[in-house]
Amino acid sequence: MNPTVTVASAAQAALATVRDPELDAPITDLGFVASCTVSATGTARVTLRLPTYFCAPNFAYLMVADAYDAVIKVPGIASAEVILEDHFASDAINTGVAAQAGFVASFDGEAVAELDELRKSFLRKAVMAGTDQVCRPLLARRPAPDLARATLGDAPPSQELTRLRQRRAELNLPAGDDAPLVIDPETGEGVTGKRLPLHLRRARLTQTGIEANTGMCTGMLQHRYALQEDHQ
Repeated sequence: MNPTVTVASAAQAALATVRDPELDAPITDLGFVASCTVSATGTARVTLRLPTYFCAPNFAYLMVADAYDAVIKVPGIASAEVILEDHFASDAINTGVAAQAGFVASFDGEAVAELDELRKSFLRKAVMAGTDQVCRPLLARRPAPDLARATLGDAPPSQELTRLRQRRAELNLPAGDDAPLVIDPETGEGVTGKRLPLHLRRARLTQTGIEANTGMCTGMLQHRYALQEDHQ
């Protein structure tokens, strides 16, 4: 097999680990990766595109920076360039990521803080949504288990459970088999008593919101670039 093709496939696989922070979905699945090529000398070039020209620059910066970090680590890639197209802040984002300058320096005079807290905020939302995905099928059982006493080890294996464990681990929250199934993503403490039904309703609303935003974003992306192609 052509080694360049192999490295390009590995770069594409690396991009699949990069998530939209708000939607908690791979940018490859969402259609945000317009192209990914690797030259014979190991130079990777990735082009990203987003649903609208005015997508929030902090979200966009996170995805471009994460894409760069993922691709540059691929064996066989000597250098990488990640380009965000068709966005009002493309120049600032592309230049900042290429220079590894960070968000504040990239938006000098406009940004006041790096994006660590924003990332954590979206991870907490992902934990809430994942809690709904894992718990809702359990509640549909008869008799339904006592979720106040349930642990992660009590839930049947599933992709949703694996993802929930991963998101909790990223926040340094308990993710082992003996950890409570339902926790407060701010503190890591188990949710019990009268707080549990409200917490589960919030988890359901969070997952519903993510599903709605995902459908809206993918639809807008398809519409935006279909219109561009029609006018070419």
